[in-house]
Amino acid sequence: MSDLLSTFAQRVVDWQLSHGRQHLPWQHTTDPYRIWLSEIMLQQTQVSTVLGYYERFLARFPTVHALAAAHQDEVMPYWAGLGYYARARNLHRCAQTVQEQYQGQFPTDSRVLASLPGIGPSTAAAIAAFSVGERAPIMDGNVKRVFCRYFGVYGPTHLRATEKQLWQLAHQALEQAPADLNMSAYTQGQMDLGAQVCSRGQPACSLCPLQEGCYALAHQVQTELPTPKPRTQQAERSCHMLIWQQGEQVLLEQRPNQGIWGGMLSLPQFEIEADLAQFLINHGTQLHQAQKMAEFTHVFSHFKLHITPWWLKNPTVLYEPKPDERWLKSEELAVAALPAPVSKLLSAFPF
Repeated sequence: MSDLLSTFAQRVVDWQLSHGRQHLPWQHTTDPYRIWLSEIMLQQTQVSTVLGYYERFLARFPTVHALAAAHQDEVMPYWAGLGYYARARNLHRCAQTVQEQYQGQFPTDSRVLASLPGIGPSTAAAIAAFSVGERAPIMDGNVKRVFCRYFGVYGPTHLRATEKQLWQLAHQALEQAPADLNMSAYTQGQMDLGAQVCSRGQPACSLCPLQEGCYALAHQVQTELPTPKPRTQQAERSCHMLIWQQGEQVLLEQRPNQGIWGGMLSLPQFEIEADLAQFLINHGTQLHQAQKMAEFTHVFSHFKLHITPWWLKNPTVLYEPKPDERWLKSEELAVAALPAPVSKLLSAFPF
């Protein structure tokens, strides 16, 4: 094990400098604000998706001060479509915390960073490594896969015992690495290896700098490591959404911060058809005046949501929105903070 650990980090660095990703926009800065933004956006989201969001977000919120000074409603449209919307709310809270507690100077110490909203130990270490070269190990999903295969670590990676073992190996690899180790290249290299070479499906072992000494390759268990989670049947839910159109406007409601699409604008939503019917009765109209449309399904990471839209166009009654509701015109929908399935649904309507 000692031999495996002693050369691990430097081999990753050498590979990254020659074959890893070099042209991502956040790789050419030591600004912890920009690095932090990229790390949060990249959580459970592919690089190709993040690129456009990252540039647009920075154009609107170029500094932590600009982000902290904005209202959450101003922030959410720049996250719409990225998913996992708690990240955006924590991003905003974190910026406000940095502004209030650190006078707008983004911390670069991993221990301090890990105490901020929405920043876990691995993200904190990555920010510190990229911004000031701190020798702090990371352990995200891609890196877990590399470590499990190379060192032969069995056990589902979400279990505390497995994660503890992986973190111990990550610390040991850094302890035995050269004193002048390029921390930026090492941190990026682990991410690149997991994304580009040691991939989930078909790892490109012949291209891997760690093939010599790799447990999974030697034992031909690449598909068995990391140990898969026990398969469970994905939960399914259903709901009804109301598209209440009044001329060129549509009724939207602000969702609570907790739960799916937290803080976003969405269509009025009802668990069962009877709730929708009662809502319409309460506002002077009837369900039969609305057109029932084809059901479609939106898949989340942990459940499927079956959505039945109803279209109510220009009823005779005029609806006065509540404080958490608003009318939006067609041109406003394009820049509103809408969940992806709602945005897709509304884009098909001739408002």
